Amino acid sequence: MPGDALPPQTRRVDVGEWHEAVRSARDEGYAFFDWLSAVDESDAVVATEAPDGSGTDAAAGEDAGEARLLPGVDVLCHLLRVRAPGPGGLDRLLLRTRVPEGGALRSVTDLFPGAAWHERETHEMFGVSVEGFDDGTGLGLRPLLLPEGFEGTPLRKDFVLAARASKPWPGAKEPGEGPEGAAPRGRRPRRRLLPPGVPDPSWGPRRD
Repeated sequence: MPGDALPPQTRRVDVGEWHEAVRSARDEGYAFFDWLSAVDESDAVVATEAPDGSGTDAAAGEDAGEARLLPGVDVLCHLLRVRAPGPGGLDRLLLRTRVPEGGALRSVTDLFPGAAWHERETHEMFGVSVEGFDDGTGLGLRPLLLPEGFEGTPLRKDFVLAARASKPWPGAKEPGEGPEGAAPRGRRPRRRLLPPGVPDPSWGPRRD
């Protein structure tokens, strides 16, 4: 299998070491900036301490180290290193850090100017504060994709999609449901699940 088709090497770093980790990677030869984005981990479960003193992995699918992280937003940066020309000559590196709620991330625009658009998108879509951002315009973290005056962070899990809140979501939501949302004849209907972005009853009555 070609080297550039293999999964990237992943390094998880502390948020306070983010800028230095990106700088170190660049010095190692990972001089091609590919992309920077984020994942909302606000519902992550923090591991608890077991009676015998061992750590309990409370977050399914994560290792014990990741499970102990505080909820927040994971920021990821993908870098490439050209080891040799031709297929299989690329090394891939994925840097990952958890930005806790209310925390901030240091900008890497001084290391990779091309990261400016990615940091602007991550800021407006996930609400991640970026310190020291400089794209050479002096305009700061202005909107990239959303219109001026837009409120909210659309890629956060707690963001409510207004279109889905204002009227019922059409079509079947559960396996086996008919086009009108009815359960097949002879089967007991399953509990209906709300699609992503629809507020639950705790938000109050729906206005149709």
